[in-house]
Amino acid sequence: MTAWDKKRDIMRRYDATAEIYDTRYAEEQAAKIEAALRHVEVQAEAVLDVGCGTGILFGYIADKAAMTVGLDVSSKTLLKAKERARNHPNVHLVCADADNMPLKDKTFDRAFAITIIQNVPNQTETLNEIRRVVKDDALIVITGLKKLFTKYKLEKILKNACLNIIVMRNKGLKCYVAVCTKILAPRSA
Repeated sequence: MTAWDKKRDIMRRYDATAEIYDTRYAEEQAAKIEAALRHVEVQAEAVLDVGCGTGILFGYIADKAAMTVGLDVSSKTLLKAKERARNHPNVHLVCADADNMPLKDKTFDRAFAITIIQNVPNQTETLNEIRRVVKDDALIVITGLKKLFTKYKLEKILKNACLNIIVMRNKGLKCYVAVCTKILAPRSA
């Protein structure tokens, strides 16, 4: 299966389940978000929610950020996210592939990638794209399902993407929640 085939399959799956997504996963998603927010101050100029789905994160962060961008490849989940964003004029939605975001370099102070890396064909490519759009001092939250990633495997993926893990949470969760920063290349003299 090619990378595009996998992306198309994921998009179709989320389009097909958009109507029932919150019923099925909202509680689990909330637990991940709350675990992350114990370690991330959201007061920021710009926050990115990569793979925002139905916009569950918006209720936690939209009032604390000057601008929140929710990006997802599934147009049907974005319609649900649009309903959630209705009361938050600072939330903007983008239908796009996480590996090819139509966003400027170094724009965001915070990025959340909750329940996305297991859905992409190349995790490092996706994480590198997230690194591109966040500022050098940004905090990046990434989750990985325990049934698909060991702690060691997730740590290796994050390191390969030049991310420094500040904290990794997993107690009582079905996933690992990593709060990371960018590893900056040494400046040449």
